[in-house]
Amino acid sequence: MSTWSRLRRHILTPSTSQAALEKRGFHRKDAAAKDLLETIGAAFLGGYGDAVETDTTAALEERLETFPERFRGFAYEGAGMGLAVRDALPVGRSDRVAELLAGPGAPHVYMIYVGVGWAMARLPRFAWPKPAAYDPLLRWLVHDGYGFHQAYFHTRRYVDEQYSPADFGWPAGAAYAPRAIDQGIGRALWFVAGTDAARVVELVQRFGRDRWADLYSGVGLAATYAGGASAAELRLLCDRAGENRRWLAQGSAFAAEARIRAGLLVPHTTAATEVLCGLPPAAAAQITQDVRPDRPVDGAVPAYEAWRQRIAHELASLGGVPR
Repeated sequence: MSTWSRLRRHILTPSTSQAALEKRGFHRKDAAAKDLLETIGAAFLGGYGDAVETDTTAALEERLETFPERFRGFAYEGAGMGLAVRDALPVGRSDRVAELLAGPGAPHVYMIYVGVGWAMARLPRFAWPKPAAYDPLLRWLVHDGYGFHQAYFHTRRYVDEQYSPADFGWPAGAAYAPRAIDQGIGRALWFVAGTDAARVVELVQRFGRDRWADLYSGVGLAATYAGGASAAELRLLCDRAGENRRWLAQGSAFAAEARIRAGLLVPHTTAATEVLCGLPPAAAAQITQDVRPDRPVDGAVPAYEAWRQRIAHELASLGGVPR
């Protein structure tokens, strides 16, 4: 790497101290959970830094593939953010995210889209990418990433005060955007709560009931993808989620699909889907593909939301998850 590449990384990459639980003021369940969450943060920032520093997709892939399986998806998520930031700069290329997605990033599409949402949280609106550049079914994951970032870094406003943007404006006039953002906030709650199931339920219940379904979906995704809770804790989470347990299951199935698609299935994901979905991860992931919409047309109820509802209904119909 050139001196300029290394300097670019130094200037644009936040310190790993930004992921420390003490720095963020997040709940500390125990030493193991603290280490897990901080390692995830370090992997994300590592992938971000690699994307900022490297000059080719091949060089970036070589670095990202060195991350351990458990944390590699987070590195790709960080890379999605780093490339989106570079694409927004007024000089140089503006197709780095697209190139990664067309190549080695394809199996990590979900995480890369989420990473783009992180970038949008840091960029001025005029520098946001064009919505048409992203898959109309999956681009709601960009909102998910934005919501996670805001709850993670602006916890008082987005979690303690339960702020929700009334008009996000990307895509223009999208009434569904706040709901997709809430799904990202739900994922962040798993981190804010330090993977403590009882604590995360307390946080969800501070929000209006009309937001619980989306928040629990994000919680289920994070509990399955990131891990950090025992089977007993996950069962407590299911019990306390009540009628929203099906949304925990839906998020869990999404996480299983993301890990399996990327070839990153790890034991904690298996343990989580068996509790949250009542199924092994391969079966839960297959449901997400069996009911995936053929025509991702957005409207009052976008295809992405119809997809989520179908997954939740299918999981409930199997008897392991209450409707």
